[in-house]
Amino acid sequence: MNSNLKGKHFLTCQDWTKEELDVVFETSFDLKDKFRKEISTRYLPDKTLFMIFFEQSTRTRNSMEAGMTQLGGHAHDLTEDKMQLSHGESAKDTAIILSRMGHGIASRNCFYGIGRQYLKEMAKYSSRPVMSLQDDVYHPFQGLADLMTIFEYFGKNVNGLKVTISWAYADTHSKPLSVPQTQILLFPRYGIDVTVAYPKEFPLSKEIVEQASRNAQVGGGRLNFTNDMDEAFEGAQIVIPKNWGGFGYYDVNDFLKNEAECKLEMKSSLEKYKNWICDDRRIHLADKNVRLMHALPADRGHEVTDKILDNPEISIVYDEAENRLHTAKAVMSLTM
Repeated sequence: MNSNLKGKHFLTCQDWTKEELDVVFETSFDLKDKFRKEISTRYLPDKTLFMIFFEQSTRTRNSMEAGMTQLGGHAHDLTEDKMQLSHGESAKDTAIILSRMGHGIASRNCFYGIGRQYLKEMAKYSSRPVMSLQDDVYHPFQGLADLMTIFEYFGKNVNGLKVTISWAYADTHSKPLSVPQTQILLFPRYGIDVTVAYPKEFPLSKEIVEQASRNAQVGGGRLNFTNDMDEAFEGAQIVIPKNWGGFGYYDVNDFLKNEAECKLEMKSSLEKYKNWICDDRRIHLADKNVRLMHALPADRGHEVTDKILDNPEISIVYDEAENRLHTAKAVMSLTM
């Protein structure tokens, strides 16, 4: 595939112009149509992608690996224990060597205060495109799949669409800020009105909120914040109930110096908000044709009830998950 995006890193949607993102969406829809018709799309024959995962993954790992296969290439599934990373090999050395051996590098590193810097360091020294599979600040592939799904259900003109992104209770682990932060940065660029609800102990990063506000001014969308989940759900056309950790409550350096203490405090704060759930009562506060989205895996019974998540008249989470494949293939085919 001929593309003027060849070689461009994909660390965040923020680094790509709206026109470049439009090319990604156009390519994603074309690839999805060809996938359903079983038309071959071997745009990357004999090319190699190195995938480095520091955390577990279902949708990201499989969308990238299946995507490379369908594009005619091959993906190496690498984890820390399979590499010299466990012995302290630097991001610089890893990037230089792998970029000489293949055609692209993709990595997931969500450690708070570390992940984004690790990916930036690899991008600095790689001679091939580096793609973020999620870090502590951004999850760009998820953002693309989310917006593609919105386009499918609401059309390409989404000016004024009301989307609520709400913190929700979950007790599995302290989840990164990267999904909601990517959404508030990306959606307003397309004129979407976004409301973010969260308890006061679980804000998003100040730096990201400021940039998202600037994006909204340029893109014509709106960005509002509230500490009331009910208020956020009122009239919403899309609701996204998603847990995230309280990392934004702390200065990054202070958190890293006092990580154990901060995590204990986050756990204590978490237990105060078990009633932050997307349930039947709250869904009826939203628009009568409301749609539910979630990056998955959802913490069933905590973030959202089974009744809502499994309701095909409301939930579009599986379309959203499938679109991780098509948007991943689009970015890889355009950059590699």
